[in-house]
Amino acid sequence: MRTTITLDDDVTALIVSERERTGESFRDVVNRLLRRSARAAVPAVPPALPWLPGRPLLDVSDVSSLLAALDDERRAHRDVP
Repeated sequence: MRTTITLDDDVTALIVSERERTGESFRDVVNRLLRRSARAAVPAVPPALPWLPGRPLLDVSDVSSLLAALDDERRAHRDVP
């Protein structure tokens, strides 16, 4: 897609500096930096799942806590008559 945008002077200077450092074209630097910025803007935590009401989301970054929570849930279901 081809479009025209107006860049602030400080943004232009950053892009020119990066272009000189890498040898990439102005277009390639702009596209690379926009992609990086867009990926960083994606939320790290997904929204709550509406089809699982009453069930909290688990933090899977700590595997031992996740396994303990799953064991507790399994025991709770086993203890129900």
